[in-house]
Amino acid sequence: MGAAVCEAVAADSDLDLVAAVDPHCTGLSAGDLVTVNEREVLLDAGAEVVVDFTIASAARDNLVWLASQNIHAVVGTTGFSDADLAQFQAAFEFANRACIIAPNFAISAVLMMRFAELAAPYFDTAEVVELHHDAKIDAPSGTARLTVEKMAAASTQWVPDSTVQELLPGARGAAGTAGIRVHSVRMRGMVAHHEVILGSQGQTLTIRQDSLDRSSFMPGVLAAVKAAPSHFGLIVGLESVLNI
Repeated sequence: MGAAVCEAVAADSDLDLVAAVDPHCTGLSAGDLVTVNEREVLLDAGAEVVVDFTIASAARDNLVWLASQNIHAVVGTTGFSDADLAQFQAAFEFANRACIIAPNFAISAVLMMRFAELAAPYFDTAEVVELHHDAKIDAPSGTARLTVEKMAAASTQWVPDSTVQELLPGARGAAGTAGIRVHSVRMRGMVAHHEVILGSQGQTLTIRQDSLDRSSFMPGVLAAVKAAPSHFGLIVGLESVLNI
């Protein structure tokens, strides 16, 4: 993902790629740059916005450091706790800088979540299926969890699951907010796919989003990078940036 971000930024005439940091890929080409190990290079390069696609354990420290250096952050990492988010909020507000965290930068995924939120009050049952490549280490996806939270907040009329016997443990997936079930698929050949199925008497509605290539995330990343300097504090979700 980091290489794709570097290529997208380098190709955008409104942006300049000034540094690339990856401790696991030091010395590799990134646009016209070579990746380095130490994040301090960002200061020497005069970075104004940093894109973080790491893991939660690394990003926790990175984001607090970026705020301390008065640098905006655009974050594709998930797995943060409420305490983490509160810390980011305080740090970036104090720095008068923005921290934009999005579980999914695909604009189609942002629209999928919004459509599911709009549809939720008109249905009384719903389930979410998310399908990803087999190298994804967490389940369910941050997008699936956020989708369920938005749907649950949009309606309180959810019918409880009537399953009495789960003959194979986990067959009914995991119960998310308001009891909305989430199912995770990990399979070779997949990239990132989300499906929301809503049902009421005599009818169903299926909303599906497919990211077929990592390039699908780049328009959202670039939009967030360009929007960051005009915001401050913590922003969770790309919908605020896109005004969806």
